[in-house]
Amino acid sequence: MTAVPAGVPAEAHGPARLARFDRVERLAHWLTALAFLVLVVTGAMLYVPALAAAVGRRALVERAHVDTGLALPLPLVVSLLGSWGRGLRADLRRLNRWSQLDRLWLGRVARGQRPRGLAAGKFNAGQKLNTAFTGGVMVVMLMTGAVMRWSYFWPLSWRTGATFVHDAVALAFTAVALGHVAMALSHPGALRSMFTGEVSRQWAERHAPLWLEEADGASRADGAGFR
Repeated sequence: MTAVPAGVPAEAHGPARLARFDRVERLAHWLTALAFLVLVVTGAMLYVPALAAAVGRRALVERAHVDTGLALPLPLVVSLLGSWGRGLRADLRRLNRWSQLDRLWLGRVARGQRPRGLAAGKFNAGQKLNTAFTGGVMVVMLMTGAVMRWSYFWPLSWRTGATFVHDAVALAFTAVALGHVAMALSHPGALRSMFTGEVSRQWAERHAPLWLEEADGASRADGAGFR
């Protein structure tokens, strides 16, 4: 990455702020996060006897849990449809693309090292892994939840296995989600971008230099009249 010479404004090398997430992406993110929050809270009410006794109205809580679970994929599915989902589709392609740098990033983290000095694209390997895990959780929870809800269609062994997997994955997801929130709070620039859709050039230079180069290249091409 070429450093900006002293006295030269950042705008000479590109915009001071860059669009990171469009409105559709941000809305899909927060609606999905809200649905997961409802599922965790209502699931805890159904799973923990003390909470179930304190709240009561188990049938209503169970109905809210099931209906929210069935609706969980809707924000993502609707956001991917039509021209309005172009940004989300592009980011999903980025999240599904793993590079050698991503593998080095994960290797350092697995050894307890900080992955400093590794240039990242729009998303680092940790964000890609978290997205893959969350997507897997959605599929597993929907499948096991369906077996539990409509248990009369399935043999006993399936119902028992589905209950165990559903509970275990729910606990694992809760732990990962808390880690995700902690990471977001410790990186205010990234968290702010989920509200405003933008990050500063300085943030991109530090955390996503490869994406910054991509964005600058696209900006130069647009300025030259190419799309």
